[in-house]
Amino acid sequence: MPELDFERARFNMVEQQIRTWEVLNDRVLNVLREVPRERFVPERYRKLAFADLRIPLPKGQYMLEPKIEARILQAVDPQKTEQVLHIGTGSGYLTACLARMAAHVTSVDIHPELTEMARANLAAVSIDNVTLKTGDAAQGWDDGRRYDVIVVGASLPELHRGFHESLNVGGRLFVIVGTPPVMEALLITRLAEDQWVQVSLFETNTPPLINAPVTKAFAI
Repeated sequence: MPELDFERARFNMVEQQIRTWEVLNDRVLNVLREVPRERFVPERYRKLAFADLRIPLPKGQYMLEPKIEARILQAVDPQKTEQVLHIGTGSGYLTACLARMAAHVTSVDIHPELTEMARANLAAVSIDNVTLKTGDAAQGWDDGRRYDVIVVGASLPELHRGFHESLNVGGRLFVIVGTPPVMEALLITRLAEDQWVQVSLFETNTPPLINAPVTKAFAI
């Protein structure tokens, strides 16, 4: 079987999947062209690195579909002066893309194995403006800091305010909320110390964040 042309596959991913899903931000498109997604995919799935599907990771976790990652990047649009918090590091790919756009990324995963996988992957592509943490951030991540952008990379059964207070004024929070089969991607912006605005972006169906709190009883 001939070796996959990763450069061509990455180009086709951007042109055929990303652009057609209303991602037109040039900074985002450039990052997706430049960050070698195949370097963040487990070896056995490398030929699927640019397919429109979730890719399995260790510990029962997944890389999100490329178009979802692209929509996240476009929604939060991190700037070169901004600090980002990413919940759900996984293999480190979305962390890498955020780091290319922002000043610095703090990325948190509950699994030490994934933290170490991401550390190796990020080092391999010379991305060093990232701090990796291992811990349970399902109810928020209070490290005494505020962030300009927060991305929760897995779904919450219901929206809670554990991340709201960690935003700077003007900061943006991306989160997916709901239960299968349909969930809602939200962008929440902090307008003032006591004021937030919420915008619905798109519908999706994404695996839940481990230990995400549930207070309501959902019918099956």
